Amino acid sequence: MATFISVPLKKSSEVDLVKPLAKFVTASYPAGEEQAEYVRAVEELNKLRRNALGRPLDKHESSLEILLRYYDQLCAVEPKFPFSENQLCLTFTWKDAFDKGSLFGGSVKLALASLGYEKTCVLFNAAALASQIASEQNLDNDEGLKVAAKYYQLASGAFGHIKDTVLSALNREPTMDISPETVGTLSHIMLAQAQEVLFLKATSDKMKDAVIAKLANQAADFYGDAFKQCQYKDNLPKEVLPVLAAKHCIMQANAELHQSILAKQKKRFGEEIARLQHAAELVKTVASRYDEYVSVKDLTERINRALTAAKKDNDFIYHDRVPEVKDLEHIGKAALVRATTITPPLSQKFTDLFEKMVPMAVQQSMSIYNQRKAETVNRLVGTMREATNLCNGVLASLNLPAALEDLSGDSIPQSIAEKSRSIVQQGGLQTIEQLIKDLPELLTRNREILDESLKMLDDEETTDNDLRSKFNQRWNRTPSGDLYKPLRAEGANFRNILDKAVQADQVVKDRYSTHCDMITLLCKPENELTAAIPSANPTKTLQGSEVVNVLRSQLAQLDEIKKERETMEGEIKSVTFDMSVTFLTALARDGAISEEQLSVSQLDQLYGTYNQRVQASLRSQEDLLGQVQTSHQEFSSLKQSNTEANQREEVLKKLASAHDSYVEISSNLREGTKFYNDLTEILLKFQNKCSDIVFARKTERDELLKELQQSIAREPSAPSFNVPAYQSTPAGPPGNPTPAPRTVFNPQAQQQPQAKPQPPARPPPPSFTPQAASTTPTNAPPTGPPTGPPTSNPPPVAPPNQAQGPPYPTYQGYPGYFQMPMGYNPYAYGQYNMPYMHVAPGQGGYPGAPPAGQPYPGYPQQPPQQQPYYPQQ
Repeated sequence: MATFISVPLKKSSEVDLVKPLAKFVTASYPAGEEQAEYVRAVEELNKLRRNALGRPLDKHESSLEILLRYYDQLCAVEPKFPFSENQLCLTFTWKDAFDKGSLFGGSVKLALASLGYEKTCVLFNAAALASQIASEQNLDNDEGLKVAAKYYQLASGAFGHIKDTVLSALNREPTMDISPETVGTLSHIMLAQAQEVLFLKATSDKMKDAVIAKLANQAADFYGDAFKQCQYKDNLPKEVLPVLAAKHCIMQANAELHQSILAKQKKRFGEEIARLQHAAELVKTVASRYDEYVSVKDLTERINRALTAAKKDNDFIYHDRVPEVKDLEHIGKAALVRATTITPPLSQKFTDLFEKMVPMAVQQSMSIYNQRKAETVNRLVGTMREATNLCNGVLASLNLPAALEDLSGDSIPQSIAEKSRSIVQQGGLQTIEQLIKDLPELLTRNREILDESLKMLDDEETTDNDLRSKFNQRWNRTPSGDLYKPLRAEGANFRNILDKAVQADQVVKDRYSTHCDMITLLCKPENELTAAIPSANPTKTLQGSEVVNVLRSQLAQLDEIKKERETMEGEIKSVTFDMSVTFLTALARDGAISEEQLSVSQLDQLYGTYNQRVQASLRSQEDLLGQVQTSHQEFSSLKQSNTEANQREEVLKKLASAHDSYVEISSNLREGTKFYNDLTEILLKFQNKCSDIVFARKTERDELLKELQQSIAREPSAPSFNVPAYQSTPAGPPGNPTPAPRTVFNPQAQQQPQAKPQPPARPPPPSFTPQAASTTPTNAPPTGPPTGPPTSNPPPVAPPNQAQGPPYPTYQGYPGYFQMPMGYNPYAYGQYNMPYMHVAPGQGGYPGAPPAGQPYPGYPQQPPQQQPYYPQQ
């Protein structure tokens, strides 16, 4: 039965997706049905992860469908949430699938706050499970062959996709199992196995031998490429390399076998024999070197039968010359498999849980667009308010319209009386003083939130720096100082905003101090206000004059302009437009969003008309104010000028100005209060963001500390030992111990013992270098009969029937032996490709060897269930 390589699954630690994602949803979307729907989707995503990763998966297509659905959902959700170490921080922990990590050669498990890392590991598991499903198929029927080829190609494509994307998805060195070198090799192995399955299908379908030979030769080429990639690397289990080498030879032998049939059909009998001989040599190599991994008994018998028949026919009938293998025509290749392209969605039943949520790119563009829109609205509204304040200031300096209403000289002008009632209705001084009193408390609260947030970052960064200085290079995570740069920049921006707000508060307070006395006067009852305003001689002669009528008409036109601005301000603030559709269209069409170009164009369409109307209003006001100033000069020249009149006019001007200042100060203070309250919500979100990332960093820190402590505990406490001389010399006196024979541990070999006879135990050849394999040591002692063990030693005792360990004599008085520490093993075990000294036929045994069938003196016997791993004579 053919042997196929399957990949084990990675194991992941449990991660709570609900809390951080639901927190982001509630902070980013207003309360309502939409928010509740997204929270439910988050819970479904968490269940999907538990189903895909939180339990053992059967080697069935339904299990693969769950993994692929979770992978598709990760791809769909990635652009919709700000997954990163300094925003939405989710730490995913995965173990190495092959468990070959160590402190200095990669980590057994790796924890990263990266959704790309989670996607990579989930896709690795999907590829691994696909390889397991394919390996479980029954290759004796057509359906099993099709399914196996399909999933091997899927696994190859998934591993290849990881190879191309893993370094960009991770911001640090990955574990060995998902490194580009490892997954690249796995991709080649899966593609080679898919090609082999098609070769088996072609053989089962009895296709032409020329086609089958090309398929087999292509499979051999794929296996050869995979073998070359992992030949000098230790990134895959040790059983993989011999299987690849064996498969390369087997597929090449199959190609030669079917090409020999084609040569026989073309009556090229010499070529037939040459190809069969080459095939026989290939399967013989497999049987001698890799028999414990792959069985070639049936193929060997088939090739030998064909070779015997071909030689017999050629010797007695055809007498065709047998060419050299190197002179044979190369067999063609036919690659009928290709790695599956990984393009989500891979699941057949995938539905996006967050289908209605717009991607983060659109959300960010919408945020910038809203800022641009707010700036445009504020600019237009601010321009109109500034023009209105200028108009009020000019009229107050001219004592208009009070001067026209105060022609009697002893009563309160109607406009002053209305302004007084307006201030009283708004709460008067008490309202302003309460607003001013509340500002420092709001400011202090915001400062405390900001300081506490930044202090959390400072404390965590200090701890990280201390541990980094303690562990040096072993503390291999992103420095907190680099990670917190965006947050610190955001915090510095908030602090700058608060400083500017303090300055603005002081300007408002100074203005209130300036107009406090007049505002107090306006808050008094009408009789007290009348008494406080100086009297003047009456100017009843101006009542009904043309200049008064002109001034009143001009002031009425200015009032109309102010009312028009109030209406226009409401219209400007109420303009709405759903820009998300435009951004989504641009993202789908171009793959990116040109936010500035799209936003500026749309805002021009929305507010271009209002901008023109505002400018027209400013020009009308400017013309009217010029006319008012001219008319007022004429009006002033007609009035009687005396001290009492001047004093009265000055007080009326201050009262009018105090009313305008009261309105503006009240507005500014209310805006300031709203600003601080809104800023509090923003700072609380900032504080939560800092708290979340600090908590995630603390969790990551604890896991890394635990891993480092375990790694340090595994490190040897003593320095390395020099190899004793008796272990490196070619031969020694009979009293020196001889190393035990090397064996390979293979669970499959133990479960299915080979039907080979057990040879007597014997020591291995002396150490030598590959270059000197063919030379004879000059200091080797002459061979001869054994002299027997030293008489001072007690008789050797056979060990219990168990796996043999390092050759440590446990009895006393062994000459020339120095006691080694327990656990020390100077010999290399488990290397299938170690060089060996071949013993020529007729050569004598090693020095000090006992007679045949006797145990080696002073040394444990070879356990019966293990086989010596060296060539037999």
